[in-house]
Amino acid sequence: MAPRRALITGITGQDGSYLAEFLLGKGYEVIGMVRRSSTVNFERIKHIQDKITLVSGDLLDEVSLIHILREHRPHEVYNLAAQSFVQTSWPQPVFTGETTALGVTRLLDAVRIVDPEIRFYQASSSEMFGKVVEVPQKETTPFYPRSPYGVAKVYGHWITVNYRESYGMHATSGILFNHESPRRGLEFVTRKISHGVARIKLGLDEELRLGNLEARRDWGFAGDYVEAMWLMLQQDQPDDYVIATGETHSVREFCELAFSYVGLDYRDYVVIDQRFMRPAEVDLLIGDASKARKKLGWQPRTSFTELVQMMVEADLQLVKEQMR
Repeated sequence: MAPRRALITGITGQDGSYLAEFLLGKGYEVIGMVRRSSTVNFERIKHIQDKITLVSGDLLDEVSLIHILREHRPHEVYNLAAQSFVQTSWPQPVFTGETTALGVTRLLDAVRIVDPEIRFYQASSSEMFGKVVEVPQKETTPFYPRSPYGVAKVYGHWITVNYRESYGMHATSGILFNHESPRRGLEFVTRKISHGVARIKLGLDEELRLGNLEARRDWGFAGDYVEAMWLMLQQDQPDDYVIATGETHSVREFCELAFSYVGLDYRDYVVIDQRFMRPAEVDLLIGDASKARKKLGWQPRTSFTELVQMMVEADLQLVKEQMR
């Protein structure tokens, strides 16, 4: 029997790299879509690059998506590509809308045209809940996005539901709460903290400048969350699922744990900087993943403490190598 084929957009990102590893482990043939640009970074997938097929395409160009689907005939498509940094979505709201919102429509439409039997996964986000109207947030919680990124994700989410209901497509959205790892980009607060701690511990920096320390998030490990994506596409019926740990921690707690892991007190090094405050803050996100537990049999394996320590450990290693 020929192996199953999966197309991953955004394969060079944190989630794309973990998902590619996971699918290869399941015996899949993995096709990764990358944009033709001078800034593509293959760092996260270099250890598996010889096992995957990389193809050039762009969420801004539906024709390129149709070509890829026709040529490679995937059984599953995981749409993880987006302008995914919330902070960037204010200075670049139109670009964020083009990729994170309309990009989903282009890809869904390409799937509909080429083969509506392809199973489709859309990476929705807890940022869609924004100014939360209930705690914890579940699949039925109304959305109230607080950033252009959140607004774009809401569009992507609903267009996925729309194509599912209009064309009978197996199109599913995973509403993933914050998920981190040593592969997180340095612009994200969790990685900024773990990397900053490593640099301070090794004597390279004396302070770490951050924004709102009181913002609370439901943080899990990205490696655990990609399994949920796959499980969603193995179900007989498409649906939407919240993926979360059900615990909430503040940025301050993250700092406290990260610094104490290397024997330091965060209060001696963390400086509040107004530049990192959001125009409209999301104060509290916490997810209820009981539907995913019940229907998918999924649950997180990595604790908050293990996640923080894993990230600090990896950054200590990285910074030491850079110092050589």
